[in-house]
Amino acid sequence: MKILVFSDSHGSTANMIDAIDTHDPDLVLHLGDLQTDAHELGCIYPKLAVVTVAGNCDHALHEPLQKLIQVDDCKILLSHGHIWNVKSHYNSAIHAGHTANANVLLFGHTHIPYCEKQEEMWVMNPGTARSSYGIIMRENDKIDCRIMSD
Repeated sequence: MKILVFSDSHGSTANMIDAIDTHDPDLVLHLGDLQTDAHELGCIYPKLAVVTVAGNCDHALHEPLQKLIQVDDCKILLSHGHIWNVKSHYNSAIHAGHTANANVLLFGHTHIPYCEKQEEMWVMNPGTARSSYGIIMRENDKIDCRIMSD
């Protein structure tokens, strides 16, 4: 299973399209700002599942601010991150991830890429989709996360 993670695309889809064409993912997660970009990806790739949450710039849409999804036996908690005040610290986000028993915690908002395994949970911010994105690989019961940048 290969999952691409984008955030903070702010109207720019070119790098997301390039990443999808390069990696041929099974799933795309978009962490908000702007969800309309994620919906555009769904139109360009109608057979590709795209899951999204609302960011602080996604006022007119009615997507939740947080989702817990399960992909095979991997629990992924995703949010834009503004609800956890991630520009100040990651503590609230990490607490939410542990409370949800997530294997992977995803957020954006800061535009600063970050990827680290903390105890048994991966914590990832893919940065801004204009210059970076995340990849989650699931093989043989092992999860690996990394940031890709231009």
